[in-house]
Amino acid sequence: MLIKVFGSTVFGVDATTITIEVNIDKGIGYHLVGLPDNAIKESSYRIAAALKNNEYNFPGKKITINMAPADLRKEGSAYDLTIAIGILVASGQITAEEVGQYIIMGELSLDGNLQPIRGALSIAIKAKEEGFKGFFLPKQNVKEAAIVAGLDVYGVENIKEVIDFFEGNGTLEPTVINTREEFYKTLEFPEFDFAEVRGQESIKRCMEIAAAGGHNVILIGPPGAGKTMLAKRIPSILPPMTLWEALETTKIHSVAGKVKDSGLMNQRPFRSPHHSASSVSLVGGGSYPQPGEISLAHNGVLFLDELPEFKREVLEVMRQPLEDREVTISRAKFTITYPSSFMLVASMNPSPGGYFNDPNAPVSSSPSEMQRYLSKISGPLLDRIDIHIEVTPVPFDQLSEKRNGESSAEIRKRVTSAREIQSERFKSYEYIHYNAQMTTRQIRTYCQLDETSLQLLKSAMERLNLSARAYDRILKVSRTIADLDNSEAVNSNHIAEAIQYRSLDREGWLG
Repeated sequence: MLIKVFGSTVFGVDATTITIEVNIDKGIGYHLVGLPDNAIKESSYRIAAALKNNEYNFPGKKITINMAPADLRKEGSAYDLTIAIGILVASGQITAEEVGQYIIMGELSLDGNLQPIRGALSIAIKAKEEGFKGFFLPKQNVKEAAIVAGLDVYGVENIKEVIDFFEGNGTLEPTVINTREEFYKTLEFPEFDFAEVRGQESIKRCMEIAAAGGHNVILIGPPGAGKTMLAKRIPSILPPMTLWEALETTKIHSVAGKVKDSGLMNQRPFRSPHHSASSVSLVGGGSYPQPGEISLAHNGVLFLDELPEFKREVLEVMRQPLEDREVTISRAKFTITYPSSFMLVASMNPSPGGYFNDPNAPVSSSPSEMQRYLSKISGPLLDRIDIHIEVTPVPFDQLSEKRNGESSAEIRKRVTSAREIQSERFKSYEYIHYNAQMTTRQIRTYCQLDETSLQLLKSAMERLNLSARAYDRILKVSRTIADLDNSEAVNSNHIAEAIQYRSLDREGWLG
């Protein structure tokens, strides 16, 4: 008897429906075709044990299973439940007339219990698009899949529940989630707050500007100055995620198997990979393609601590994603694209010893050591960082203050207001939403300077030996400062403040 059941595979961040044809005929054998990997080939052992432990038989006949489309490689153990149900129906052990109207996915334990799968949200979205009636999956994944409205999503703990459903004996009910209600109900404020930061008022101002315009930022300062502490608090002042951003972010984390029990992610991600990370772990890919850190940071913050300690080739692979807001991974057998619109926050010591220009420094570095250290950051990468902030240690009298500083909630209000101005400004552009994304054309349109501002910028570039790359960056940042001031025009005071945030372009830093 021939029966068709349906599963799904995730390629990139999108799913593709897989038709699993199960044919049982006279003879003996188990034949699995359609480019399955080893985990799928081993499924017969798990399925046989799970069926026996739930009082069903693994047919002692010739079983042929085809996974179509046959030219697409299938990976992982999530097809166990799909194949098992197909075998039961094809062998006549259960009757399931509507089995073809459902997507069925799940890894089987030997007792028939189900283990979680990856990409549940992407699979549910595809199932709805293709008109399937429902989706059976492990209970651990049900909340992320139930985000999709208009699809019956059933979270199951054991294969017996699925069998009982198709035979009309069970009480299994679909999980229903009001996505908007769930999004706002679980909305919490981030753990870290700028109110806990003592001193560093000028640095907080820089962070506010960076968050308001979506600017990439680098923090330069000696060990213990508070670079990491400040970076961890940036998500607390970023504008709240929209529902669309939350769905988009959840989809990526679902593919990577990193969605927590809450289902829908409503906090901006903060990713902080170690400096020993490889280029594949950073941008994604691998023999079984997975999103990397820059995609997991989509709509959030990617923090690279001790930037010069990262391998240069690892940092260089970020140049295209920083520019295009997506990363394309090309291999001989596949090409996939992951979204990667993130805010880069990096930190570094000013020298190998960490105490450059500090008269009280215990260790000093030679000019050649300095040059070697700083040259690890290439000009093209630095060109994509708008704001350079010098972080200095906080004096004891400020550290010992009992009064809290301005809270993240108060800063966030100003940042959100500035972002709303930018959203209105760029509403006619499909891929530009905030100032950091402006191209040269938009810079010339929205950052026009009067004669006083133009002369100030010219004087600063000549006197401070600022590089040519600084010009557009200063204009972008000054546009954001003007938005925070609710100013239609970019004035000389906005230009003057933006000039301060180009430390690494000055003579004596990068040569």
